Amino acid sequence: MSEDQSRSADSPSREQRISDMLDKQDCAELVHRMARAIDRCDGDLVNQLFHPDATDDHGSYKGTAKDFVPWVMEVLQGMHRTQHMIGNILIKLDGDTAYGESYFIAHHAIPAGDGTDNFMIAAGRYLDRFERRDGEWRMAHRGAVYDWSSVNPSTDIWDRANMPDYSFGARGKDDPSYPHFAS
Repeated sequence: MSEDQSRSADSPSREQRISDMLDKQDCAELVHRMARAIDRCDGDLVNQLFHPDATDDHGSYKGTAKDFVPWVMEVLQGMHRTQHMIGNILIKLDGDTAYGESYFIAHHAIPAGDGTDNFMIAAGRYLDRFERRDGEWRMAHRGAVYDWSSVNPSTDIWDRANMPDYSFGARGKDDPSYPHFAS
């Protein structure tokens, strides 16, 4: 019996499965691009990932995505560095809507009162609703679910000012990734 014969009549075709895989990849790409946009403090990129009428719920912020962007950029200005790592991503398609759950571990270098940094880790999941409009997937809603956190004094040992041969991440367009992707 061939592979095609072993599939039930209700199983999606190979073409449909490939189409679904591409839709899921488009949605996953939005999750990864959002992490990059937040870590680079690139409000313009964050705005590009949301539909104009999108909403966001990060617990301490609930409202439109349009208003989320200046709010989160101000929050990030109080931190020296962040790095959002995306783990498991599960996406369920429903026509031109998709529902995603993406695990994250977010690292934050936050100034302490004594001139050093604290290292704060927040872990949880993003519950996203994606919508395809005019052939383009974007976020229609993002909700953050927090699972655990930890704060400790930072043990970062790099003296960035005195290590000219090293390439360090930066916020904004000065980050080495911007010219890298511009090529």
